[in-house]
Amino acid sequence: MTLHLAPRMAQRQSLVMTTQLQQAICLLQLSNHDLHAFIEKAAEENPFLDVAVSSRPVPSLPMSRGAASEDMDDIGSRLAAHDLSLYAHVSAQFDVMFPDPRRRLAAERFLEALEPNGWLGEPLAALAAATGLDEAQALALLRDVQQVEPAGLFARSLAECLALQAEDRGMMTPVFARLLTNLPMLAAADLAGLCRVLGVDMDSLKAMLRQLRGLNPKPGADFSQGELTVREPDLIVTRGPEGWRVDLNRSTLPTVVVDEAAADSVRRARDAAVYVGERLSLARWLRRAIEHRNQTTLLIGAEIVRRQAAFLQGGAAYLQPMTLREVADAVGVHESTVSRVTSGIMMATPQGTFGLKRLFSTALASDGEGSASSAAVRHRIQQLVRDEDPSNPLSDDAIAKVISDEGTHLARRTVAKYRDMLKIASSFERKRRARLAA
Repeated sequence: MTLHLAPRMAQRQSLVMTTQLQQAICLLQLSNHDLHAFIEKAAEENPFLDVAVSSRPVPSLPMSRGAASEDMDDIGSRLAAHDLSLYAHVSAQFDVMFPDPRRRLAAERFLEALEPNGWLGEPLAALAAATGLDEAQALALLRDVQQVEPAGLFARSLAECLALQAEDRGMMTPVFARLLTNLPMLAAADLAGLCRVLGVDMDSLKAMLRQLRGLNPKPGADFSQGELTVREPDLIVTRGPEGWRVDLNRSTLPTVVVDEAAADSVRRARDAAVYVGERLSLARWLRRAIEHRNQTTLLIGAEIVRRQAAFLQGGAAYLQPMTLREVADAVGVHESTVSRVTSGIMMATPQGTFGLKRLFSTALASDGEGSASSAAVRHRIQQLVRDEDPSNPLSDDAIAKVISDEGTHLARRTVAKYRDMLKIASSFERKRRARLAA
């Protein structure tokens, strides 16, 4: 009998440890908001476990000894005072649409990629890789997030944005769908050609164009675009007299409350000792796991801020090259741990609030002592295009030469790639648009 019981006991212990390990890994990816939901769900199954928002000071990691920061409650009240943003509007809908924490986390990554105009700002393949989904699953999730209001959000192109709105309004007919697939002809003012392609007369086409003009090509632009956040941040960066400081956002940070007294009273009941011991052990483990999650988040956040001090001071043009491996080596954790933490954590900084993942960028060759990050170069391309003469726009070769002369070697094809990523039209198209506007 004993020989048979021992293997079963060992196997059960292994399964429990595996489950706890999986949960610990999952905790690293959760925002404070999702962590609160996770603990609440665990508390429903454990009578000795409860969740509360911390009222005690949260440990912080100053960037230099003696650094001071603003009071976190004051910061929290300022954040709460903002008007409703596009991101907050969508996030509130996600809370209802995605009750499963894992799927909600994946949807949150799509939300991070949402541009202020309401379009999806990253390729679907990149979002699939970031969320661990295959192509079909990512596409299915995209279709789900595109159901939010107002219609047209999370579109990947103008045609898709207008199609989502047309479907929402019941306007999507086969001929209207063909119109949307031939928008370049409309941009070229080839109305006669459109009539031939669509098989309609000019009066019918003009009626469709009136419907088309009633749609919004930028459904996110109507929302406030000030210092607004996707959701309340998990980390807050402030600057004191002696350096930068990183704090966990105490106003949203949940804590695990283990009711030891209730466990002691129930334990005296007959046949309850085993059950109480198991539930109490799980509650204590969850408390330790969350403390570890908080400390790991602080360590990684502090290292990122240390490396990106120039960005915090000067903006996107000063974003430094930084990889997951470099941060992992500096903190002393595995690269996958940094990846998980930065996928789900939002940080409020003087430059805005965004996911930690956006601060990572590869290095490009430079004549200077350091290397320029690809993100900083993309920002520079945006600046050059914004400041160019509309009647004589800069070609990709000209942009490459300007940036190369500034010390960062850049090929024309790299400019073209980054320009496409930024959804900036070619110099020919920009010049054509300037003529039409004139």
